Amino acid sequence: MQNIFIKKKAGELYLLDTSVDNVFISEYMAGAPADFVKVYLFALMYAEAGHYMDNETIAKQLAMADEDILKAWSYWEAMGVIEKHFENPKDRFNYQVEFLNLKELLYGKQPSKEKEKKERPDMADQLVNVDIKAMYSAIEKITGRLLGGQEPVAILSWMEEYGASPEMITYAYSYCKETRKKDAHNYVGTVVKEWAGKNLRTKEEIEAHLQEVDNRHYLYKRVMKALGFNRNATEQEKHLMDSWFGDMDYKLDKVLEACGKTSGISNPNINYVNKILKNWKEESGGGASGGKTLQKSDGSKAAINASTVFRYYDMIREKAEAEVTTRRQQVYEQLPEIRQIDEEVRELGLRLSRVMVSGADNAKEQLERFRVKIDALGEEKAFKLTENNFPVDYMEIRYKCGQCKDTGTNDMGERCSCFNERLNEAEIWQNSSKKM
Repeated sequence: MQNIFIKKKAGELYLLDTSVDNVFISEYMAGAPADFVKVYLFALMYAEAGHYMDNETIAKQLAMADEDILKAWSYWEAMGVIEKHFENPKDRFNYQVEFLNLKELLYGKQPSKEKEKKERPDMADQLVNVDIKAMYSAIEKITGRLLGGQEPVAILSWMEEYGASPEMITYAYSYCKETRKKDAHNYVGTVVKEWAGKNLRTKEEIEAHLQEVDNRHYLYKRVMKALGFNRNATEQEKHLMDSWFGDMDYKLDKVLEACGKTSGISNPNINYVNKILKNWKEESGGGASGGKTLQKSDGSKAAINASTVFRYYDMIREKAEAEVTTRRQQVYEQLPEIRQIDEEVRELGLRLSRVMVSGADNAKEQLERFRVKIDALGEEKAFKLTENNFPVDYMEIRYKCGQCKDTGTNDMGERCSCFNERLNEAEIWQNSSKKM
């Protein structure tokens, strides 16, 4: 507090009289905390004398803590006997104090100010409220430290400015301490402000909100993991994923299915998955499974929808993968040395990956040596296969379409050029399935 008037010599101050309205004594003093009365009277003495005074000096003179002086002014403001004047409205701790004329307040000559004070939250009750004391005790227990400095007053300001309840504030401290590993009041205040901005008031509402946030973060992590990314999603990626689970109403299993279709492209990314999901949405009449009829290349309408075509893609891809597993096992049984070559190539690949991320000075030379050895093993494998009447690609997956690898979607996330051909095949496949 700073009250600047005509400055008098300190020696004269104690020879003067301080006028205290009987209204204050009879209506306000009796029910006020004793320390708050001391602050009011002491500051009033300096104000009437026109002597400069600040909160720090008052605290020293009265042997009180700085935060208790601030609490006193919040109490008297709530009671309507003083008014704070802020130089910066955003700075709630620096202000000048004006002592109001209590007689005018009593006789109603300032109805607008009186009404304004009555409409404000009852900070006087809050400061002496048992719930507030219990809140302070709970916070000190959570944080393992005593509240000091401006923290108690900052907590009260959250109640006044954000409408936060003691329950909400206590829960915020507990959440920040246990989950965020932080308990600085500035940090907790940010969390309280965010919750209040979302109109979260009770513990149940907050927990429900946190559960929803946790669920969404789980979805983000599962999608990123499915794409092979060992990092958090960017804000843009989160926005895309929110549209999948929100506007498009996809479930996680369907999104992961779309992510699985990136295995056939060289550079899996979130935009690719987004295009797949959007195509499903458009082609299936509102979802990944639905009934929008497709049109063939000759202009005629197909008897099946897009979801049936993609199920056919899944079927032929899974069939190709199962067939290559059988062929590989056949080769391993006849030519055990081929298995040894594959295992050695796999081991070299792992070592090559480790070198790439190691940052070693000779990494380039090591990579070149590994590549030369892998190429040599590949040539040896091809020679042994052909020598034993196996085609060179006998152990490779034989997709119907090498471009999309039987996913129906190319590297740009768009429908592959083979789609119309697969559409005709899918019609036959569905008809034969019905007959069976």
